[in-house]
Parts: sequence; structure tokens; C-alpha cells
Amino acid sequence: MHSEDFQLPRSRAANERLHALIPGGAHTYAKGDDQYPEDLAPVISHGRGAHVWDVDGNRYIEYGSGLRSVSLGHAHPRVTEAVRREIDRGSNFVRPSIVEAEAAERFLATVPTAEMVKFAKNGSDATTAAVRLARAATGRQRVALCADHPFFSTDDWFIGTTPMSAGIPAATNELTVAFPYGDLAATEDLLTRYQDEIACLILEPATHTEPPPGYLAGLRELADRHGCVLIFDEMITGFRWSEAGAQGLYGVVPDLSTFGKALGNGFAVSALAGRRELMERGGLRHSGDRVFLLSTTHGAETHSLAAAMAVQGVYTEEGVTARLHALGERLAAGVRDATAGMGVGEHVVVRGRASNLVFATLDENGQPSQEYRTLFLRRLLAGGVLAPSFVVSSALSEADIDHTVDVVAQACAVYRKALDAADPSAWVGGRPVKPVFRRLV
Repeated sequence: MHSEDFQLPRSRAANERLHALIPGGAHTYAKGDDQYPEDLAPVISHGRGAHVWDVDGNRYIEYGSGLRSVSLGHAHPRVTEAVRREIDRGSNFVRPSIVEAEAAERFLATVPTAEMVKFAKNGSDATTAAVRLARAATGRQRVALCADHPFFSTDDWFIGTTPMSAGIPAATNELTVAFPYGDLAATEDLLTRYQDEIACLILEPATHTEPPPGYLAGLRELADRHGCVLIFDEMITGFRWSEAGAQGLYGVVPDLSTFGKALGNGFAVSALAGRRELMERGGLRHSGDRVFLLSTTHGAETHSLAAAMAVQGVYTEEGVTARLHALGERLAAGVRDATAGMGVGEHVVVRGRASNLVFATLDENGQPSQEYRTLFLRRLLAGGVLAPSFVVSSALSEADIDHTVDVVAQACAVYRKALDAADPSAWVGGRPVKPVFRRLV
């Protein structure tokens, strides 16, 4: 537990170094210091299991590890051993490594709804390849994405729809349209309005709410009837919902799906998977126009593929998905008890599947508040909890969860004072945290 006047002088200095050298001070906007209370953005020294240490020497229980990618905990011994073994054998060659075949076989055995797979290094490459393939297969230009899901790609077809659309041609933006999650009628209206123009429907199969009964099956039917490609973005749902992703859990098979994050436990690996008939258009064994599907210098880096194979082995052999759900259920129940006990149960709200929990911070009028989020994050950090979300890793112990709940209760006591004063400013401690997607700095 840290003191009331918790400070991070070395992290503050390190953040200045980062900003001087790197636009935004981080290589991922969601890791920026604008996402944390002023002068309380820890710069990490190292991590092990469910804990990380900052350059000031403070230890934290960490949630949302690596933007949900490190689901087994940092430096997981089975994963790091697999990686070390491959590094000693060379990481990249002028021809495919046999590891590529082994990794593909393992992936397709884990996700049996897919027939072929191609690996890359990040999720954006995979989703953009899926969109390109859908356009090529259908001869159509428009992309329909789910408006309720926050992120699909760093590429223009998606970023043009966000407030950070500077530098993206209007003509590109016009080719992307949106549909609401859970509303089949609205999606059918969109497909009818742009009859024979929409190449694909792309969405996360599930997020903070379960799919309405029949929804995913209904999308599958709509895509078939309107001749477009159904793409599931399983970057988050992959492994956290089930080893075979949300498609394995809900029993609805997309044409294409994309995986990443948990697949490598922090190592850079993503995957585009799907029906052979579509995927082969990016290969050498078909008679149509060739599609530039995915071709990345480092996409088949051997040690990242070894990490992915080790991750899949740990998940299937040790029941990791079930453990993630059990830990998340313990955390959600504890946090809800703590918030209710402190009289802020309607203001600090835990949402989502147990394996993928997030929280909302609401003001006295029940509206989302960046000021109250800042207050809450400040108290969590002072209590040794680094939690931009409550997304668990399997390395957490029940004691970690219980400590987190204690810290949340203390944070909620301050939250209650701020609500009673109808003014959180005395507890914010500087400028509030900011949303990632915004037009101006």
C-alpha cells in the first residue's frame, strides 16, 4: 500500500524522456500518460505473473495486461521456454520454417471452425487483410462495421470513422458504413439500402454484453442472403471466451475471423483464419485474380509462433479460460459488494463477461465522467492496483483479487465524498484523464 501523497518522480522523468523521443510518449495510444492521472503514469521496469514494478520501485497488481494480450501473466515459464528454444535455432529465414506448418496445424486444431490460417504481427494487418479479401471475393467496395465496437484497425478504412481522422481522404471514409450491435432489422435495412455494394460485415461477436438470442445466427443468414462476407474480429474474444473463440462458444461460423492479443501472451503474433475457398484466393492454388492477402517480413518469426503454440497448449491443458472466468467472477462480486457498501453502486459499475471486465465511472447524474475516472484511478494506483480495466490474467491469485477489492472500497469512500460535494475536483489532482479517440490534444 502506498502513501496518501503517492508520487512517481522517476516515472515522471521517464515520461518526459518518452515524449521527447516518441510522438505521444508511447507506441500505443491506449498506453499514453493522458490515460492516467496527472503525474501518476507509472513507467514499467518489469513484470512477473500478475504483478509489475515501475521505475520508482513500486509494485502493482496489474489488470488489462498488455492491452489484454498477456492473459497467462508476464514471463510465463512455459511460454518463455518455448521462445528461448526457438531463438537459439534462428528466428527468420529466406524460406518457410517447419514451425510455420506446426503452428498452423495447432491453431486449426484449436479453432476447428477455420480451414486455413495466415499469421502476422498485429491485429490491424489481419483485419485489413480480411476486408481486402472480402472486397476481392465480392467485387464490392463498401465495408459495414459495427458502430458499437471501439477499434478494428489502424488502417484508413476504420480510422476514418473516428474523431482522429486527420490525413484520411473523404473518399475513403465514404466507403465505410456502420450498423448497431444486436439489431438485425437495422443491419438488414443497411444491406438493402446499399444493395449489392457491401463486401462484408465486420464486428466483435461479443463484448460487454452477451449476443441477443439468435443474433449471430441471424447475421450469418443476412450475410448469406445479401452475398457479403461475415468477419468476426476475435482479437479479444479469442481464448477469453473459449479456446476456439466466440465462434466456438456460440456455434456460429464466420467466413473469416481474426485473432491476436492472448494468442501470443505478449509476443507479437496475430492470425487471419477462415474458409479455404476464400483464404486460397491469397495463395497459389486457384485460378482467379491473386489477392495480396498478407505478406510480412516478420509474420512467421519462429519464436512468436512457438509462443502461440505454447499458449494454446497451456489453455487447453490447464483450463485457463475457466480460470479467467472464475477469477473475474470473484472480482466482479467483490467490487459490486464494495461499491454498494460505500453507497456508490450506481456510480462505479462493473460490466462485461467475467473474463473481460471493464468499469464505468458515473457522476451524480449517472453520466460517464472522466473526472470521476481520474479520482478512482488515482486511489487505485495509491493502493498498488494498476487497472485501466478489470480484465484479469490467470496469474492473479485470490489474495490479489481480495486486495484489489479492499483498495476499490477505499477508493469508493473518496468517490462518495466527491459525490456528496457534487464536485470531484478536490480529489482529481490535476487535469482529468482523456479518451483515446479525440480530435484535439
